[in-house]
Amino acid sequence: MKASRLAAAGGGAAIAVLALATPSFAHVSVAPEGTAAKGGYAIVDFKVPNERDDASTTEVEVSFPADHPLASVLAQPLAGWKVEITRSRLAKPLEVHGRKIDEAVSKVTWTADGKGIEPGYFQKFPLSVGALPEDTDELVFKAVQTYSDKEVVRWIEVPREGQEEPENPAPVLTLSAADDDGHSHGTAGTTAEDASATTEATSAASVAAGSSGSDTTARVLGAAGIAVGAAGVAYGVLAGRRRTAS
Repeated sequence: MKASRLAAAGGGAAIAVLALATPSFAHVSVAPEGTAAKGGYAIVDFKVPNERDDASTTEVEVSFPADHPLASVLAQPLAGWKVEITRSRLAKPLEVHGRKIDEAVSKVTWTADGKGIEPGYFQKFPLSVGALPEDTDELVFKAVQTYSDKEVVRWIEVPREGQEEPENPAPVLTLSAADDDGHSHGTAGTTAEDASATTEATSAASVAAGSSGSDTTARVLGAAGIAVGAAGVAYGVLAGRRRTAS
């Protein structure tokens, strides 16, 4: 009885670990390199996984929030991709560091000029952005992912607090509190020029890292869960044979 219970528990543990390890990484997301403080500049990475077994991701389009426009958006060149930044005129001009800005970035599009993101891989698309708004705790972006077979996946559903995550959630950037002087310091810098220089130094390293970080952790946990389950099943079978033989 104890052996069969252990086997069942081991198999259940494997399924539970796999369930936790895979879904949360299977959508387009955005995260800062370091911090994204209100009122400052930050380097952010849009992480795009390929969810298909028979097609590559060939285009990624990210729309920027119109209610909190960003005047400065700088893209880092990526091998195998060409980038287009679309700017739109604002209905109400912004004041950034004492200057009035009458247009902001509305969309950034990356198009593959090679193989794109092949099955089993992901790609990070880094941007230097700012100045970040001071009157909100998060920025919601909407992403459209296009595959080589012309399939289009729209990551545009806005997550709501207290509700289950939608099937195709939009990338959400969480903003941290500003420093005492009202600006963001650290890796992101305090000006567009500083942010651009840091982008070249740090984003190249993160892209070259490949499938490190959270994805690798998820796969390791999944493999560990499978091993635990298999060991439990084997133990149960051996125990059963011993009882039969006796």
